[in-house]
Order: sequence, then structure tokens, then C-alpha cells
Amino acid sequence: MSSSLALIFCSALVLYLLRLERKQAPDASRILWIPTIWMLYSISKPFGVWFHSGGTQETGSPLDRGFLTFLLCVSLIVLFKRHFKWTEAIRNNPWLMVLLGYMLVSILWSPMPAISFKRWVRELVAIAMAFLISSERNPRLAIKSIIRRTIYVLIPFSLLLIKFYPAYGIETARWSGVIMWVGVTPQKNWLSLLCVISAFFLIWVLRQRWKGHDIAVTKYQIYIELFLLFLSFLLLGGPERTLTNSATSLIAFAVGLLVFAALLWAKKKGVILKRNALNIVVGFIIMYGTITPFIGKLSFWDVSSVVGRSETLTGRTHIWSTLIPSAMSKPLIGHGVGGFWDTTTRKIAPSAHNGYLDVILILGFLGLGLVFLFILSCSAKATMALADDMDWGILFICYLLMLLVHNITESSIFTFTSSLPAIILFFSVTSNKEHLTRSFTS
Repeated sequence: MSSSLALIFCSALVLYLLRLERKQAPDASRILWIPTIWMLYSISKPFGVWFHSGGTQETGSPLDRGFLTFLLCVSLIVLFKRHFKWTEAIRNNPWLMVLLGYMLVSILWSPMPAISFKRWVRELVAIAMAFLISSERNPRLAIKSIIRRTIYVLIPFSLLLIKFYPAYGIETARWSGVIMWVGVTPQKNWLSLLCVISAFFLIWVLRQRWKGHDIAVTKYQIYIELFLLFLSFLLLGGPERTLTNSATSLIAFAVGLLVFAALLWAKKKGVILKRNALNIVVGFIIMYGTITPFIGKLSFWDVSSVVGRSETLTGRTHIWSTLIPSAMSKPLIGHGVGGFWDTTTRKIAPSAHNGYLDVILILGFLGLGLVFLFILSCSAKATMALADDMDWGILFICYLLMLLVHNITESSIFTFTSSLPAIILFFSVTSNKEHLTRSFTS
């Protein structure tokens, strides 16, 4: 099959899938395409890469800045037209607002204040998208719709790029020269996380269908989603055709499935997960993830050999030992949002390969404390969701724990512009929807 024919076939498939999704969520407003487009954009390569429009990794391209500014302005206009209750939204998300405010203040001590402000605005766009979702009549349906659209679009097109447009879908590792599948995403680990998010959601949906809690809009939808589940595992396997291609994502996925099974078993036995119990698990994972780079190994939970990794965790221990002096040079307040990673530091690594160390580098231990408090607020909302909608609460909890585990050897928790943190942000902000009464004009 030629690349042009494959592109036509893939585009037709995606359009058909989006049509199915529209039937699945007929009450979702057209406005929901704004956060959907933002989600698709956030997971994919920047426009500057697709269209070679210039800019650097620090400043971004003018095309990307213009696009995000446009999305922010449109979302704010919609929120004002919908008479969104800003004060109540802020009051219902106190730790999120404190974290966002601290990130803004941290620009004052950043060595690159202009770049730091641009990166902070990107976080603000993510918050605006979450508020926009919460202004929908059914925010939970809206989140499911966004995740489903993301899967329907990015999974098929990732496979298309890898198989027929390798100049965009395949990269070579800078240090090892190993071939890596990246698909529509900027790097291998982003694609792996997309696959894990997609696979878990599809399993959750299929279980919903099996229990009669979700109805397929066509008899073919189940087979299509099983096919997408297969594609997710195929992409997760990478060119080596082994699921250990991304050990971190695989472990996070396994944790999600274990928690999923445990919560379903607890539901069957009539056992209710207490908020304090989940807080203990959350606190333990964050503490473990924070300690790991400082001791230079996975200590008593070392599964590196099980997933085919060396004791150095593919060079992560060297990266950690190199970055820790920089983190401890400003341990309390960090280098400011966007104030650490530049052209020089990226020669060491594109990230700290530990989300908690990344937070310390950027916002210091004070910022890590605020992130912890925000996660605890998410934990509280997730346990409350269990009483309201058991299946929804299970999805919330599993994604939350998957995020925390993933950040032990990867970095994403320091920004809401990454896929899984964005989903957790959406879950958290929309949990208080019953307090946000609005009048709709659209």
C-alpha cells in the first residue's frame, strides 16, 4: 500500500470513529472541541516541528504561541458567555490555585523570566481547558468524550506515521543510536504513556459494556475498540515487539490494572475505600519517588531486572547524580517555572527522568509540597466519587496512581500540559461541578 493510500484510509477510519463518538455523546456541545483540540495538540509534536516554522525548544515557535493564545482567548470568551462562576471554581480548587500562583511568583527568581512567563501561560491554558470542561452540562461525559476522541485520532495516526511516514514517526536515540517509535508524539516515552492511557481506558469501557453500564452505538463498536486496544499494545511494544520497550509505562499500566482489580473486588465484597487509606498510598508513592534519585536506585522495590533494565535504569542513575547538585543549590524554591531547562541543561538529558526531582529543580521542596497537597485534594475527590459513581471513582483513582508511579522514573507531574496530568486536572476540577451552577447561552 502506498503512503498516500494509507493516509486516505487512516483519515477515513478516524472520521468514522469520530462519527461513532458523536453518537456516543450526543449531548456534548460543539464547544467541547476546544479542549479536545488542545489535548490532541498537547500530546502531539509542536507545530514548529510539523511545519518547520522556527523557534527553539525554550521559546517555542511563533505558530505554537499564536495557536495557544487563540485557544486561551476563545476559551475565556466562552466561559464569560456561559457566566462561569470563577470565585466558586477557585474556592473549590484551593491547592490548584495556590500551586498556579506559586508558579507565577517563581518567575521572579527565574534566570529566564521571559521564557518562564511563556511556560506559565501554557499552564494557564490547561487550567482554562479544565474550567471549560466543567462548564459542560455533563462534565464526566465530556471527559470520556475527550479521552475517546484522543484515542480515536492519535493511535491510528501514530501507526500511520511509523509505518508509512518514518521521517515523522521514527527517531534514533541520541546516545545509543537505538531506533524508537514516536508516532505523533515528540518522543518514545510520550507515545508509551499515550498507549497506556488508551489501553486502560478501553479496558475500563469494555468492562462497562460487559456490565451494561455503557451501550455501544453500533454492533461494530466493540470490535473497533478491541482493534484499537490491540494497536495500543502494538505501539507500546515498539520496534522490538516487546512490552518492555517502555518499562516505566508498563509498570504504571500494571499498577493501574492491579488497583482496578482490587477496587472491583472490594466493591463485590462491600468494602469501601477510605480517604485516609488512599492518602497513605499516595504519600508513600510520592515519598518513594522523591527519595529514589537521591539514593540512586529503586531501593526495596527494584523491578529493573524483571522488565529487562540494568541497575542504572538505562542511565537514569547517572542523570540523577548529575542533576541533584543543581537541585540542592536552590532546594527550597528551585530555579523557577521554566527556569532550569535550557539548551545547556538539555545536553545532560531532556528531563530529570523523575517527576519529583523535576519539581524540586523547578519549584524546590516548597513546590513539591504544594504538588503533594494538590494530589491529596485529588485523592479526596476520587474517594468521594466512589460513593457517587463507583466506576468513575475507580477510573479516577487508577489514573491518579498510574501518574504517581510513572513519575518515579519519568517526568510529567511538573506540568499540566502533559497527557496524564491533564486528565487528572480535568477529573479534579470537574469533581465540584454540582457547585458551579451556570446559565448556558450556547
